[in-house]
Amino acid sequence: MPMLSSFSGRVQPLAIAARVVMLALVAALTLIATEDPAQLRWIALLAVAALPAFFAPDHRVLAPLGRFAEVAVTGLAAGSVAAASNASGTLDAGFGAEVVLPYLAVPLLTAALRRRPTEGAALLGVAAVALVVGGSITNGDDGPMITEPGFLAAGGQWLVLGAIITFAADTMRQFMQPAEQTPQPYAEATRLLTQLRSVARSLPGATLDPGGISEHLLEELRLVTPSDRAAVLSASGGGRLVVLAQTGVERVDWETTLDADSAIADAWATQQPQTASRSQARSTRRGDTSSLVVPLVAGVRTIGLVILESDVANAYPQSVVSEVTWVTEPAALRLEAALLFDDVRSLATNEERQRLAREIHDGVAQELVMVGYGIDNAQATLPEGAEETAEELRTLRAEVTRVITELRLSLFELRSEVDRNGGLAAAIAEYARTLGTSAGLRVHFTFDESTARLPAATEAELLRIAQEAITNARKHAGASNLWVTCTVDPPYAEIEVSDDGKGFADDRPDGRYGLTIMRERAERIRGRLKITPRHPSGTTVAVVLGSPARRDSVRDSVSAPEGE
Repeated sequence: MPMLSSFSGRVQPLAIAARVVMLALVAALTLIATEDPAQLRWIALLAVAALPAFFAPDHRVLAPLGRFAEVAVTGLAAGSVAAASNASGTLDAGFGAEVVLPYLAVPLLTAALRRRPTEGAALLGVAAVALVVGGSITNGDDGPMITEPGFLAAGGQWLVLGAIITFAADTMRQFMQPAEQTPQPYAEATRLLTQLRSVARSLPGATLDPGGISEHLLEELRLVTPSDRAAVLSASGGGRLVVLAQTGVERVDWETTLDADSAIADAWATQQPQTASRSQARSTRRGDTSSLVVPLVAGVRTIGLVILESDVANAYPQSVVSEVTWVTEPAALRLEAALLFDDVRSLATNEERQRLAREIHDGVAQELVMVGYGIDNAQATLPEGAEETAEELRTLRAEVTRVITELRLSLFELRSEVDRNGGLAAAIAEYARTLGTSAGLRVHFTFDESTARLPAATEAELLRIAQEAITNARKHAGASNLWVTCTVDPPYAEIEVSDDGKGFADDRPDGRYGLTIMRERAERIRGRLKITPRHPSGTTVAVVLGSPARRDSVRDSVSAPEGE
C-alpha cells in the first residue's frame, strides 16, 4: 500500500510537467509550420483547458472535464493548423496536423495513470469526433481537410497511439514502479513489529483499542450531524459483522450479515456511502426513518462500516454525506491499525498458550506420572509391618494424583478457545461443566445471547475472566453449587459467576493475584469487574462490558437451570 500511494503521488507532478513541455513544443511547432501567429489562439485555448490539471488535479468533476476539453480543442485545432500550414507551403497534403496532435498523449496518459480506462476510451471517442469536425470545417487547396490523405493518416496514427497509451496502462505502471524487494519472512516480521512498537508508543494516549477509537469516531460524527442511533461495525469470521460501539437511547439489534438485502451489504460491496429510507436494524421501525451507511476503507480493503439513523425523512442529503465521509476517511486508518494490533496480539497470545500447554503435557505432567508409578512400585515392595511408611506413601500418592488432575485441568483451560460457530456462552458452559464434574459441583447455567457476536479478542478475554472465576470457586470456595450467567448483546456483555461457598478472602494466597489478573483483563477490553458477597453465603464475580442491553433485542436466549 505505501508503494501504491507513492506511485499515485507521482502522477500529479508528471502530468503538470508533461503539459508544460507539450504546450511549449506545440506552440513552437505551430508557429514554425504555419508562419501565422493567429494560430497560437489554439495553444491559448489548450492552456485554458489545462487549468484544472494545474489547480484541481484531484477534483471529481473539474479534472475530467478539463481533460475532455483538451482533447476536443486538440482535435479542432488539428484541422485549422493543417490548413494554415498547407496554405503557407510549409507542409503538404494536410500533414500539418502532426504539429498539434502530439498533445493528445497528455490527457490520455493522465487518465491511464489514474486507473481510469473508461474515461480513456471516452477521451479517444471525443478526439475522433473533434478531428472529423475540425477537418470538415476547414478547407485546403482541394477542399475540406477531412478529404486529404495526409490529414487522415496523421489523425489515425495519433488515435492508434492514444489507444495504446490508454489500454497498455497496467504495463506502463509496472514499468514505472520500483522493483519490490522480497525480504525473508522473519526479517520482515521483525521489521514490522519493531515499527508497530514504535508507532504504538507515539500514538496520542498510546491506545490501539478498536472500541475506544470507534466511540471517539461516533462522538466526532455527532458534532457533524445529529442522529437518533449510530454504530460502528467491523468484520469478523464467517462473513459477519461485529458491533464495536453504538450510541442512542435504545440498544439496536443491527443487521450483521453481508448477504442480506440492505444498505449495509451494498456499502460493503461497493465501498460507497449508501442512504436508505428504512432502518438497518433487524426489527422493523415504523414511521419515517433515514439511514446512512458509510464504509470505512483503508487502501483497497473495507474494514468496517459507520451507520447513522435519524427518525425523520431525508435526513442525509449529499452535503451531509460529504461531511461524514470527510470525518470517516482518516478514522478508517486508525481503526485498521487497532484491529491489526488486536489480531497480532491474539495470535501471539494463542501461540504462547498452546506452547505452554505442550511443554506442560510433555514435561511436568509426564514426570509426575512417572513419580506416581514410582510410588506405586514402592508400595508394592514394602515389607510387612511397615504400616506407617505405607500410609505416608498412600498420602503422597493421593497428592500426586491431585496435582496431575490440576495439571490436566490447566491444560484444558490453556487449550480452551471460543469457537467461531459455538459462541462465548458455549465455551464458558463447556469449561464450567468440565470443572464442575471434576469437583462434584452442581452447575446452573443461564444464557441470554444475541445472534450478533463480540469481537474475537473481546470474547477471548471474557472467557479467561470466567475461567479464572470458576477455577477460584472450585479450588478455594468449598462450594456445592455454581451459578454461571452469560448475557451478550453486542457491544454489551455481562458474565457472572456465583458460588455458595465460604466467600472470598483477601488473605488467601491466590486472592490478590487472581483478582489482579481478572481486573487487568477487564481493563484491557474496557470492562468493569465487580466482586460482591452472595447472600446467604458465597461470592459473586461479574464482568460488565458496555451499557445494559435492551431486553427485546436479545435473541436466541438459552436457559439451562442445571448442569452436571
